[in-house]
Amino acid sequence: MGVTKKDWGEVDGKKVYLFTLVNHKGDSVTITNYGGTVTSFVVPDKNGNRSSVIVGFDSLQPYLQKPPYFGATIGRFANRIGNAKFTLDNKTYQLNANDGKNTLHGGLKGFDKVVWDASVPSDSIPSLVLNYESKDGEEGFPGNLKVQVTYTLSDDDALKIEYDAQTDKPTPVNLTNHSYFNLSGSVKNLILDETLWIDADKYTPVDSTLIPTGEIKSVKGTPFDFTTAKKVGRDIDSVKGGYDHNFVLNRKDSTSLEKVAEVSDSISGRTLEVYTTQPGIQFYTGNFLDGTFRNRDGNLLTKHSALTLETQHYPDSPNKPGFPTTILKPGEKFHEVTTYKIKLNQ
Repeated sequence: MGVTKKDWGEVDGKKVYLFTLVNHKGDSVTITNYGGTVTSFVVPDKNGNRSSVIVGFDSLQPYLQKPPYFGATIGRFANRIGNAKFTLDNKTYQLNANDGKNTLHGGLKGFDKVVWDASVPSDSIPSLVLNYESKDGEEGFPGNLKVQVTYTLSDDDALKIEYDAQTDKPTPVNLTNHSYFNLSGSVKNLILDETLWIDADKYTPVDSTLIPTGEIKSVKGTPFDFTTAKKVGRDIDSVKGGYDHNFVLNRKDSTSLEKVAEVSDSISGRTLEVYTTQPGIQFYTGNFLDGTFRNRDGNLLTKHSALTLETQHYPDSPNKPGFPTTILKPGEKFHEVTTYKIKLNQ
């Protein structure tokens, strides 16, 4: 049990490391300070065979080829900002467009493509702390933003991710982790047969460029209804392009850590439970995976070979006054927590 560290290369003149967090059961999570990226989450299946439930690579080089955010920490603003701009305090800020005319996951060089400062706390629980300061004007965003992300692996195979941030100017902040999950342990098994429950009675419809329309609609009677668990693939053909939508979580309050989603896989016997303090979750079915990249086992990452459940504030919130605010002000503290817990089905 504990944390080990090894050299993993260099980016922008800074050392990149790979940290391995191991719990008492011998299960492990690996994280690199390049992009705050979770590269693996290795746990046993129902037969005792260990494999990673998170898509990723065993070396730095594939991550430098700019894959679609595998395992990365996303910021300064997770998800999309429409037309790559927003207005705050009567000033319009122009961002870098990197998804058609929109900004996606922080822009051209978001938090997923920088080297974070890393430290290992001296306490007995396997954990890692990453820090990054996003300078005023970076990717077009105002304010110097100090960000800290803390990863902790418990003995019951729960990966807890805590996000903290402070700013010296008002600025939008939306932080998430972009891990792609395949609970079977092999991306040859598509996620369409995995069973999903999301505790969300509503979702935010999007336009053709995946920017929310501003509406908040009921999932009832639509393919977006996961309030009763169902197979991911059951209604996917009724959703143009597949699922890539924000779900409005049924929260008791705005601060408590609540269970909001669950995925189960019959092949491995594994279940993923998602807990968060955040108001939304982006469910994405790997629609744009096109075989460009291979998972660590050499298998091609193709459409629907993995899914994401990215806890977040709603996309395009800076341009949607009806959505919960994402503006962080000086003197305020941004704090959100998400836990991904793996267990074996009973």
